[in-house]
Amino acid sequence: MKKLDIYIIKSFLKPFLATFFVILFVLVMQIIWVGFDEMSGKGIDVGFILKFIGYTALTVVPMAIPIGILLSSIMALGEFGENYEFAAVKSAGISLRRFILPIMILTVFLSGVNFLFLNYVFPHATLKQKNMFNNVKKKQPALALIPGTFNTEIPGYTIKFDEKYGEDNNLLKNVQIADLSSNFGKIKVITAKEGEITTEEGSKYMALILKDGNFYEEYNSKRDSKKDRQKMPASKATFEKYIINIDISSFSNEGLDDEKYKTHHQMMSLKQLKEQSDTLKIGYDTYQKNRTLSFFMASGAQNLKIATDTLNISNLKFPILDNFDLDKKIDVLDNASQLINRQVKSSNKSTKLFKNKRKYLNLYDHEFHNRIAFSFACLVLFFIGAPLGSIIRKGGFGLPMVIAIVIFVVYFMIAQFGKNLAEESAVSASLGGWLSTLILLPFGIILTRRAAKDKGIFDIQNFFNSFTKKIRRKKTI
Repeated sequence: MKKLDIYIIKSFLKPFLATFFVILFVLVMQIIWVGFDEMSGKGIDVGFILKFIGYTALTVVPMAIPIGILLSSIMALGEFGENYEFAAVKSAGISLRRFILPIMILTVFLSGVNFLFLNYVFPHATLKQKNMFNNVKKKQPALALIPGTFNTEIPGYTIKFDEKYGEDNNLLKNVQIADLSSNFGKIKVITAKEGEITTEEGSKYMALILKDGNFYEEYNSKRDSKKDRQKMPASKATFEKYIINIDISSFSNEGLDDEKYKTHHQMMSLKQLKEQSDTLKIGYDTYQKNRTLSFFMASGAQNLKIATDTLNISNLKFPILDNFDLDKKIDVLDNASQLINRQVKSSNKSTKLFKNKRKYLNLYDHEFHNRIAFSFACLVLFFIGAPLGSIIRKGGFGLPMVIAIVIFVVYFMIAQFGKNLAEESAVSASLGGWLSTLILLPFGIILTRRAAKDKGIFDIQNFFNSFTKKIRRKKTI
């Protein structure tokens, strides 16, 4: 039996290692493809790029392990069935459960490895990778500018544009710039149809050349005198070419390995996530309490107290408004309406902040449960892949690859759906983290039971037989 166990483990490990490294390579290339074009040719040495690729590879290892387990279990068991090795094993009196026991033990081990990787290596690798990429963007300020958003990475300016193109990605379309360098707010706005970013090597200034645009400046009460504002409250002009020199001395070429961002939820271990979540919950509860108290005080509810009244209320009419004349009724209703409107406006203004605080807290809670669930998913995917392989009886990279991709895509989509629900507080963070695993677990149990009884995935003959029997019964009635 020991030789058989070794043979089974080898048959599983060969496709697992092959698929693991292939998937790892594909995932790394997919991530690097997004940012590598902007990093290359920007004066960054090869050592830094290789280090960045290394940390990127470590961040995708936890994703590659469950995919590798799923695919290799389908391939290994499918090859056993295709080569009639299952028939030989069953004739020897060995059950399917005993046959896959060595692979199951190996899968439990790989699941534990994935958990340790997610808890210790993955957070550190994510910390390094994200900080390195952010530091690269600060080394080249043009990299920090993203089309379609308000970019605030360059101090003193808010820059928005529709498109970035050109050989060096330094040409801009439909540029809008808010000059905040005077520290008096958004009083100077510049728009242009085209823009170009140029930076000379060694210079501490980045030149932004704007073409065919408009300039608008509003004079500020803190900066300009009342007399000057009365003469000219604002000024505007058009231009064919306008050059803005932006000081980028703070974007030094050093410190590419600095770690300035450490509180992202993917950069923390389970213990740190728990501590951060507890800290955020204290602040969140305090915020809720203060908002409730503020509403209570502003609404005047604190004045609604039961007190002994010495006045004669025998002649008091109900409803209370009937005790006032028309003018007083109008005053009472007007004051109540204003009070309600103020509270509604105040609540509407704070709704977005309230949701953001809750969403930020949910991210840490979801990540905590998702780490554990994703490690357990290795076992769930194995109990889906192994019986599928024994049922379809097809080895190789053809059909098993297609089935594995479909199953994992379904798993990933359910996981993202659960994450979105958890972030919006539609479901609890624990349910959102475990949703995909809990949904696929029954399928794994059903497939394992059917494979153990040597049944197919779906017995079409029995289905039609039961269907025809029901029809016959209705006819006889």
